[in-house]
Formats: sequence, C-alpha cells, structure tokens
Amino acid sequence: MRRIVSPENGQVERMNRTIKDATVKRFPDESHDQLRTHLADFMAAYNFGRRLKTLGGLTPYGYIARIWASEPDRFIVNPIHQMPGMNT
Repeated sequence: MRRIVSPENGQVERMNRTIKDATVKRFPDESHDQLRTHLADFMAAYNFGRRLKTLGGLTPYGYIARIWASEPDRFIVNPIHQMPGMNT
C-alpha cells in the first residue's frame, strides 16, 4: 500500500531540519528556556533578515508584506502588526 504524501510535506520537513540545525544541534547542552530563546532569535533572523531565492530575493516577511499590499483580502491579520519592535 502506497502512502500519499503531499508535496508541501517535503517543504515542512526541510524547514524543520533547518530550525533543528540552527537551534538544538548547535546548542545541545542548553536548557529548554535557552533553546526557546535561540529559537525566537533564529525565527526573527530568518523571517526578517534572510533573503531567499525562492521568494525572488525577498525575506519571508518582505514577501508577505508585498502580497498583503496587493491582496489584503487574503489575510485575517495585518502582517505589519506582527513585526517585532521595542515592546517584543
């Protein structure tokens, strides 16, 4: 019996590996709270600083902001309000 796997599953697994490599594998002896801090830092750096070829050289946040500007109906929450700032 063949298992049906969606193409998106591979993308999710790749992102999981990227996160794991940047956090758990890099800091294996740290506490859970320290790993949570590293994860939050990694996600901020990835979403707001890392330019991706698959997104035409935009950061993930930049891509979302561009789509929101052209098609705001697709969003429940304004992504501008999700940007980290002084109080985060």
